[in-house]
Amino acid sequence: MEIVEDVVIVGAGIAGLTTSLGLHRLGIRSLVLESSDELRITGFAFTTWSNAWKALDAVGIGESLRHQHYLTPSILVASTFLDQPASEISYKGHEIRCLQRRLLLETLAKELPSDTIRFSSKVVSIEESGFFKRLHLSDGTILKTKVLIGCDGVNSVVAKWLGFDKPVFTGRSAIRGSANFKGGHGFGLKFRQFLGKGLRSGFLPCNDENVYWFLTWIPSTKDEELEDDPVKLKQFVMSKLEDIPNEMKSVVGKTELDAIASSPLRYRRPWELLWGNISKGNVCVAGDALHPMTPDLGQGGCAALEDGVVLARCIAEALLKPGGEENNGKIVDEEEEYRRIEIGLKIFAQKRRWRSIDLISTSYMVGYIQQNNGTIINFLREIVIVLRHV
Repeated sequence: MEIVEDVVIVGAGIAGLTTSLGLHRLGIRSLVLESSDELRITGFAFTTWSNAWKALDAVGIGESLRHQHYLTPSILVASTFLDQPASEISYKGHEIRCLQRRLLLETLAKELPSDTIRFSSKVVSIEESGFFKRLHLSDGTILKTKVLIGCDGVNSVVAKWLGFDKPVFTGRSAIRGSANFKGGHGFGLKFRQFLGKGLRSGFLPCNDENVYWFLTWIPSTKDEELEDDPVKLKQFVMSKLEDIPNEMKSVVGKTELDAIASSPLRYRRPWELLWGNISKGNVCVAGDALHPMTPDLGQGGCAALEDGVVLARCIAEALLKPGGEENNGKIVDEEEEYRRIEIGLKIFAQKRRWRSIDLISTSYMVGYIQQNNGTIINFLREIVIVLRHV
């Protein structure tokens, strides 16, 4: 027996849940398929800029999340190899906060109807079925949908169906963690970042008690065994912090083993988005399935939130008649509806193509400059740090 849905979203991450909530606010039901048996809280936290908060406001959850996260006033950037004081860059005029991923996903999920997310639902294949797409799940369930949205991350099944290659390893890896300080951490509100030869690290308070931290480095083959062992990960990070202020060391030291994780940094080659199919017929991708990027701009999660808002509006324009009532109660011409959906997803692809290319490219270059070991790059980076104090 086949289950028929109007909109199926693969992946209950940031992009998937934001798209679903955006559709819900516009009166359209969607089904979100999540392969895990619960919401996946990977990454712990991420930096959210003004564009992310505009997107959160658009789906109606911005204010509740603001009350739980500090406004970050500035960033202190210090070099571990120059005898220079830290350089402070003001964030005045920008809304920047360190947003806890768990709170974001839980808030998004609570705003949705209780039957929206279907857990333990892994998509194993996608087939054409007239003006629908037929999805086969690992538990034997078969779904048919008018619209298929892939928000299933860097290893996206939907992106593969559209013809995209797997994201490429940048040659860098990241270890991330979250520390909880009962009674308050006392670090203030500022983002602190430390640049060293081949290393980049930092920490950022989310609120009074929770602090997010990260370390990115260029791994060797012997570092591969670190990924699945949190004890070794923590020891490795501490070994890399010899020249880093004690505040950073105390944050890492306070981190519980279940709140630390490592992952290789991957990105999609920009020219794939230039020539590839972000949408095809009634199928498209968003979030990390569309634009996996390095974390150096702090825009990966922000862009996923943007995607969700834009995509929900494009789908709504395709599925809703001008009066705001879905099809005005009339029998729908499937071919005409398919055509409107196709046009709506093409509009989404057009709106997000160059935005995604810009973010991926800029983030990659910023990371390359900040972390490269080359003599010339090191020299240029040192000059920039020195000039900030002139």
